[in-house]
Amino acid sequence: MKLKLAFVCAALVLANATRAQGLFTNDPGAQFSAEQAQRGQAAYARACLSCHGAALEGTQFGTPLKGELFQSHWNTRTRAALSEKIRTTMPPGALGTVSGRAYTDIEAYILQTNGGAASASASSAAPASEGAPPGEPEPSGPPRRAGSFSWPAVQGRENDPIYKTAADARAAKLAAITPVTDAMLTNPSPSDWLIWRRTYGALGYSPLEQINRSNVRRLRTAWSWTLPESQNETTPLIHDGVLFVQSGPSVQALDAATGELLWQYWRTMPDEFDDGRRARAKTLALYGDKVFAGTPDGHVIALDARSGRVVWDQVLIARDGRPAAVGLQLSSGPIVAKGKVLIGVSLGVQNGGGCFIVGFDAETGKESWRFYTIARPGEPGGDTWNGAPLEERFGGGVWTAGSYDPELNLAYFGVANTYTSATLLEPRPGATGVTANDALYTNATLALRPETGTLVWHYQHHKRDVWDLDWVFEQTVVSMKVDGRARKLVVTGGKTAIFDAVDAATGAWVFSKDLGVQNVIASIDPVTGEKKVNPAVEPEKGQRKFLCPSNFGARNWPATALNPETHILYVPLMEANCADYIYAPGTPAQTAKGGVDMRFVPRVPPGYDFKFGHIAALDLQTRQVVWTHRQRMPIAGSALATGGGVLFNGDLDRYFSAYDQRTGKILWRTRLNAAPESTPVTYSANGRQYVAVVAGSGSAYAAGARPFAPEMLVPAAGVTLSVFELP
Repeated sequence: MKLKLAFVCAALVLANATRAQGLFTNDPGAQFSAEQAQRGQAAYARACLSCHGAALEGTQFGTPLKGELFQSHWNTRTRAALSEKIRTTMPPGALGTVSGRAYTDIEAYILQTNGGAASASASSAAPASEGAPPGEPEPSGPPRRAGSFSWPAVQGRENDPIYKTAADARAAKLAAITPVTDAMLTNPSPSDWLIWRRTYGALGYSPLEQINRSNVRRLRTAWSWTLPESQNETTPLIHDGVLFVQSGPSVQALDAATGELLWQYWRTMPDEFDDGRRARAKTLALYGDKVFAGTPDGHVIALDARSGRVVWDQVLIARDGRPAAVGLQLSSGPIVAKGKVLIGVSLGVQNGGGCFIVGFDAETGKESWRFYTIARPGEPGGDTWNGAPLEERFGGGVWTAGSYDPELNLAYFGVANTYTSATLLEPRPGATGVTANDALYTNATLALRPETGTLVWHYQHHKRDVWDLDWVFEQTVVSMKVDGRARKLVVTGGKTAIFDAVDAATGAWVFSKDLGVQNVIASIDPVTGEKKVNPAVEPEKGQRKFLCPSNFGARNWPATALNPETHILYVPLMEANCADYIYAPGTPAQTAKGGVDMRFVPRVPPGYDFKFGHIAALDLQTRQVVWTHRQRMPIAGSALATGGGVLFNGDLDRYFSAYDQRTGKILWRTRLNAAPESTPVTYSANGRQYVAVVAGSGSAYAAGARPFAPEMLVPAAGVTLSVFELP
């Protein structure tokens, strides 16, 4: 533990001394096993000894964890409260580095050292419930897996005017948060950013115009905040002047104008998972008085927006009924529609047939429905997998948050590719050839009823994609004229940087636009939208083929932004991301385990000028690119457009820039501590407009892009939220 531990741990000994009698003698939750205490002694030596002493006697850096003072303080509380205190504050600066079991074992060792006796009937598992922070009443409701930080009550400070003023200000800020309603989500206040891309239609646009083309050059840092380590990709949400952000195993609430911490939820990871620092999630969701999040260990949780307390916690169950597997990922993040929390799931390739979208009741957390993105045998679309059994159907991940149209009452989700090409390309044992192999619902847009999960329509953008060229990204809902007729469209693009527009009500194809950085699709039928694959890139066993883009994609998760006034779509791209690939299918046994049978070797096309970063401004009404910005460094995150005529985006060389939406000219830029591999937002608090972005060099997309500019050096930086304002 670090030296700061002394200050945090001081709260453990704040009561008058009484005779030591053991800890929690009347608390049935204080049982522990001898095995736990033995493991706890070793874990304590690794994590706590340097500050608290070899015998828990305390040092100049850490308070005693045994004896009269310690016991007199904690015997007025519960084992669950002690557990929560330890798990949400220790080690300072390194939360998340101790596993859930290790925390439980250390607690058992502390109990034993303070006179507790091991119980033969005690479970070796972690406590099912943690209690309140010090000085607060025990929470009611369902058990929790981790605690939340709130402004701590400290004995002897109740009459301290400075302390009381600060505590009252935080309490007032939280108490002023109003419930988020359906009407707010449908028509959000310009001051707020309530959904991943601000609106249900996933525009990535704000009407705020205090920051505009004429003054953006004067932007300065308003405040910044260090976040727990993660692979980033996150998006802050803002409501009533409170900013909510997720990073790794933590969700935090901050004052949006000052950066003051209001509360923090921290999740302790089970031993079978990592500590959560390698996790990524693109968004939270707000609805009612709750904040919804997916967790690194495969749960969906609801937190009280005013305190961070857990309201409900639901584990997602794998296809065969087992608890959530280590391979399960919730990197998409949730949205809320019709009182349902909707979230897509990705699974590792070892989980055949396992990906799905799920709807939870926002109030209770009860699972309402589940839609599997890989069609089942005997169901609609089930005969499009070359006769393969379900356990040999892989992929269909949903790792981007959905969008929603309240008028049509349809939620839209993109679905990723299949992981195993041989399933679709090779004849089944005993078959004379390959049968239908479109592989529904991979690379498709799905339109679902949010109340029931019923599929209303689907449109498959790229059939039988065997190159990992997903169409899993944001589904932008836009109303505009097409050939003189008013239409409501869903616009989305895949890794090939081809964008399709389909009718939002029916899924009928309307038009496509190829941005010209791919060689996979040779032609698109102007009447039907049917795509014809270039014969030169078709797989042949053992034959080297040149593919643009590679499976990394000409575009990836960094989202587009659409200005609804001009109907210009701003698209972050990665140029010249090509590869030589070889199709080398494995054995049937390997295929059954989800083996990957395409081998990609990145290659830059001959004669290329080595400018990999690209932003394209596409006019959806004319279907013409009105300007492009090209640079050496690849783009890092999503685009943000504003009513002030400014476009914000960042690159892997740590620059966060503002562009003129009309021309693509850079108007302002600043260099951050790390690359802004995330989704920037803008909001207003106390009458001032702010722009916020999270920087943290950890996303998989950026890791794949950095080798294209090998001269770029990556700092050993953490994850930081930076907020900008005008003077």
